[in-house]
Amino acid sequence: MIGTIVNVGMILVGSVLGGLLRRGIKDKYRDALYNAMGLAAVGIGVNAICANMPKSGYPVLFIISLALGSLIGYVIDIDDKFNRLVGKFSKSNLGQGLSTGILMYCIGTLSILGPINSALNGDNTYLFTNATLDLVTSMALASTYGFGMAIAAGVLFCWQGLIYLCAGWLEPVLSGGMMTEISLVGGFLIAASGLGILKIKDMKTLNMLPSLFVPAIWFALVALYDVVVGG
Repeated sequence: MIGTIVNVGMILVGSVLGGLLRRGIKDKYRDALYNAMGLAAVGIGVNAICANMPKSGYPVLFIISLALGSLIGYVIDIDDKFNRLVGKFSKSNLGQGLSTGILMYCIGTLSILGPINSALNGDNTYLFTNATLDLVTSMALASTYGFGMAIAAGVLFCWQGLIYLCAGWLEPVLSGGMMTEISLVGGFLIAASGLGILKIKDMKTLNMLPSLFVPAIWFALVALYDVVVGG
């Protein structure tokens, strides 16, 4: 778990440094940071889409995932429940920052495969690399949304900790194909979050989170079909 602990620690350090930086920033400069973070999120999302779409083995799966996952999320109304919870502790738009941060920290090859590689091989290279990236990201986010961004570190710890504990079962399940599809859908969600920060279109990204589970369910069904037919 040392890799995950370092990753979480870097987010906490970045959140503190970014939060301190935010205190001395005037409103007009804070608006500039919002724009910068929005553009960065859109860019990261588009990069993930462009990198994974050519490798997708199921060209329409991401469309089905986004449509079905968003429908489920809107029925549950994850976004409203999350923002009401955050609103009890903060008057700012911290919820938007946390949703963006959680997506950027948790949805990615390094953040998912890192704990598996650490648990099975004792290799923390992925997680140390991820920690470096998250340090910079957390500083930028906290300089925009404040110290509350440190909450995302707790979410990352639970996320990577669960993957670490289930590494033996997840390694054969998380095939290259599944990771491609999950990363592709994740790219769309991160880009959507960026559009929300830029006030172009608020798509309530948290309501779209169930979309990430659709590719996993699809691959599980395909594997089950292969077992039944092969058997």
